[in-house]
Amino acid sequence: MILREFLYVDTNKVRAMLAQLDGGVAEESRQTGRTEKRTTVGPRVAAQHFQGSSDETYTNKSMGDALFPMLEESLETEGILHDISLEVSNLEQWSSGELKKSYPPGSLVRVTAMGSFFDARYVAASFAAFASVNAGLAGLGFSLDGTAPVPPKGKQGQGRPGGGKQSPAGKGAASSSPEQLEDVIPDFPPMAGITPKMLRSFVQVSKGMFSPGLHINLTPAEDVLISARLQEGRQYLDSEADILLARYGAENQELTLVGSVGSYGSEETELPDQDFMKKDKTVSRGAFAEVMNSQMRNLGRIGFIDLPQHPGFSLIPFAVYRSIPRPGALVPPSY
Repeated sequence: MILREFLYVDTNKVRAMLAQLDGGVAEESRQTGRTEKRTTVGPRVAAQHFQGSSDETYTNKSMGDALFPMLEESLETEGILHDISLEVSNLEQWSSGELKKSYPPGSLVRVTAMGSFFDARYVAASFAAFASVNAGLAGLGFSLDGTAPVPPKGKQGQGRPGGGKQSPAGKGAASSSPEQLEDVIPDFPPMAGITPKMLRSFVQVSKGMFSPGLHINLTPAEDVLISARLQEGRQYLDSEADILLARYGAENQELTLVGSVGSYGSEETELPDQDFMKKDKTVSRGAFAEVMNSQMRNLGRIGFIDLPQHPGFSLIPFAVYRSIPRPGALVPPSY
């Protein structure tokens, strides 16, 4: 028996898939039984004896975490779900194109590999917390790098025109719009070469490369990234993405993703013809869309926007979990 610690389950997708496989998902059962014995002695109005009993059993199971293991087992039984953990760890499978050929977009796969979480909102909240602590220590006469503190010009948090208002870490940063993420970082005294502008620039790059939201990045082989964006409103282990990051950290750890292959990173190295005008001087809508998409694919290829980068692929997740090790599998500490 595999014990799973679920970090994310898309219950809507899981239910839909189970309904196609099994014709529905049973979430309750009811069993009713009744026995009766009747004895009549003499005239009907004289003596009668009646003995009866009944029992009813009603079970309403919250399927929750039980839904996905049911789906996982059913897909494996049907031969639809493929565990490709070994294949993705082999760099030759990627460079030869064999992986893309064997598991095209839409394939249902399970991948267990080292990975980490990333959220541009959490980056902004973390940098805002750092800036706040640094500014506060400077106000108390302390300096993190041992140099004399240099108080920032102007009012704290308002040295940047049109911004500089600090939102609380966590929910405040998470609720900021993508255009405002860098504005949660207040002004603070520069420390060891770190400046407010530098931190804001890092947040700008973060939100461009990874659209604000919770991402999981698996790195099964060198220079290979399997990315998955966890959709909000589905079943998280924790209700807030920043809580999940605070508890599970930013370190690499072994994670298992189950879902369908979204798309592979583009291999295009040159942009196609940028002409989208017809001979009669009207715009070809299809050609224009392809011109724009080719630009997006090129930006994704060089890693500038939130698209899979060659040779990796994106995964549309059904579930993300960690396998809970059994005591016998744990390595005893060395003294």
